[in-house]
Amino acid sequence: MKILNVVGARPNFMKMAPIVESMARVPRIQSLLVHTGQHYDEGMSEVFFRDLEMPKPDITLGVGSGTHAEQTARIMVEFERVCLGEKPDLVIVVGDVNSTMACTLVAAKLRISVAHVEAGLRSFDRSMPEEINRIVTDALAETLFTTSRDADENLIREGIDRARIHFVGNVMIDTLLKHRKQAAALKTAERFSLRQGNYALVTLHRPSNVDDPAVLRGIFEALQEISVRLPVIFPVHPRTQKRIQEFGFAGVLGPAVCACDPLGYLDFLNLMSGAALVLTDSGGLQEETTILDVPCLTLRENTERPVTIHEGTNMLVGPGKGRILEAASEVTSGRFEKKGPPEFWDGKAAERIVQVLLDSRT
Repeated sequence: MKILNVVGARPNFMKMAPIVESMARVPRIQSLLVHTGQHYDEGMSEVFFRDLEMPKPDITLGVGSGTHAEQTARIMVEFERVCLGEKPDLVIVVGDVNSTMACTLVAAKLRISVAHVEAGLRSFDRSMPEEINRIVTDALAETLFTTSRDADENLIREGIDRARIHFVGNVMIDTLLKHRKQAAALKTAERFSLRQGNYALVTLHRPSNVDDPAVLRGIFEALQEISVRLPVIFPVHPRTQKRIQEFGFAGVLGPAVCACDPLGYLDFLNLMSGAALVLTDSGGLQEETTILDVPCLTLRENTERPVTIHEGTNMLVGPGKGRILEAASEVTSGRFEKKGPPEFWDGKAAERIVQVLLDSRT
């Protein structure tokens, strides 16, 4: 059985790594790793392959950046060539980035089966490009692997046959649990002069937060106030760095906020594990903090991962300065309830995925 495993952006690497590793133990599976190049620089891509001990991609498309339409179109053109040449039995896509949707469209039109890992997540906000990618991918995929029971319910409500849905757990957590000890052995926090359990970690990259100067200024002012009582470290996404320069916001954060370049997976996991508080607009961090038992403030009005609120450590606070400060105070004063972990977030999701694939093709 020949399988093309598609990655394109950093979150994909963490999700695909345990799947590739599990497939390598099955002789009847010929697994090829395809990297679209959606994230293509050293800080956003190559270092993650090293940290996650992933094999080098068998095929690299090198599409680079561009508008959503440009990027999607380039991926489709290049991936179609790959599919026609390799003639795979199955294409596996993960997550909700442009590469996920683009490669699904190509495979579906070529009548190649598609399996979507992390299917069924819904924010119910179609202003998010990721939501469009999720909906299109799930509509076309033949096999849908979910991380939580609410994802199953979303798919069934959209008319997906229950027989195509497989609740397997969360492959992101497979990766986290495998590398947790290795990350803990690093001295990343010490390198930034941070004390364990006594700092806040921040990530920001979503257009709704970083492309609007008024919203971004409010978030930065909140971070500046938090930094008065709790050191703040802020690995800055390239998109966010560009907006900081464009808006002239370099001085808004104040001297107590440590802004740095993006970090590799292990260094970031080290910082996240030792944080007193994480503030983010990322999807994956809501999941990882839940397993690490670290309070997470999600700076969005919605989340496609409600299980991290009901069974985890996540609070949905939005991007407003006042609510961010109120929630941060709730955490630092000890008035924060932790719950979890969610079902099947146990480090064995990739094994379940591979077993489903083998069972379906016997």
